[in-house]
Amino acid sequence: MSMKRVVLPLCAALALGLAACGDDEESGGDGAAAAAAETQASPASGTGEGGKVKIAFSAPGADHGWMAAITENAREQAEKSGDVELIAAEGVTDSAAQADQIETLIAQKPDALVMLPNEGDALTPVAQKATAAGIPVVVIDRALSAPGASRSFITGDNYGIGWQAGNYFADQLKCKGNVVEIQGIAGIAVTEDRSKGFRDALKRRCQNGIKIVASQPADFVPDKGLSVMENILQAQKQIDAVYTHDDDMAEGVVSAIENAGREDEMFLTGAGGSKAAMDRIEAGGLYRATFLYNPSMSASAITMAKMIVQKQGFEELAEPEVPSQVTVPATTVTKENVGDLKDLGF
Repeated sequence: MSMKRVVLPLCAALALGLAACGDDEESGGDGAAAAAAETQASPASGTGEGGKVKIAFSAPGADHGWMAAITENAREQAEKSGDVELIAAEGVTDSAAQADQIETLIAQKPDALVMLPNEGDALTPVAQKATAAGIPVVVIDRALSAPGASRSFITGDNYGIGWQAGNYFADQLKCKGNVVEIQGIAGIAVTEDRSKGFRDALKRRCQNGIKIVASQPADFVPDKGLSVMENILQAQKQIDAVYTHDDDMAEGVVSAIENAGREDEMFLTGAGGSKAAMDRIEAGGLYRATFLYNPSMSASAITMAKMIVQKQGFEELAEPEVPSQVTVPATTVTKENVGDLKDLGF
């Protein structure tokens, strides 16, 4: 099939920040309709039942929160598209088990593989195996460690989350005070980028005026957020603010602070954009801000994988192929704008 571009109803869904969608007049109503008709008339190149594109999907397991929304959004997008056959592996939290599941998916000869790695380094070899077998791989959120292991990568701006958080802390604390950082999973790019952005912003704005008195990983898990913060509270007698890498994890951090009766001494920020976090922000008090990191990127990844198989590209771009990387910008959510953004919470 020759390279072609299609009209996408994806500007709102993708939120890519790559190019704004024009209206029908700007894009030429007749031309857009013709392109859409051409797309509908062209058979998919997939080998699934009924000519559908067969997409394998793997993500870590979760029964709530951001990770659960990742899998739910991928399933919903596949169903909505009508021309995708989704083969989803049951979520697990162990990298070796996820690699084994992806091996099983590869054996089913999908047209494409969409994956959110539990750990990028550990899942790189199995992604390379899929690529070597001619299966394009679209990776969500957590980068692989080898160039060429995937066809496309869609992620949120993790450095941008840290950068926005650092600037928020500088403004709120007027560049003075002690802060705590509760990180995600140690060693993965998401955690490292969120930490680096935070430190870079504090350094640029405040030099040494704000001191990070404790920084520990809690693996994006509420229970571990609780236990880690309990230990930090015992060790640190003065804490002015807490930067957490994840809203779900922050639930445990909040509980530790409230259980210690120290919620009036400090403020806290999260990341992700959960409905629970937004409710707390709207109510006022300890939880002051979060940084939107929408799990809709998994829905976008399904669409990207389908387009890659069908040799299509974004109508809004001149290039005839799906980009190799898409970075979704972060949005700071505070009491001032939370009412406008609550519908995006998970």
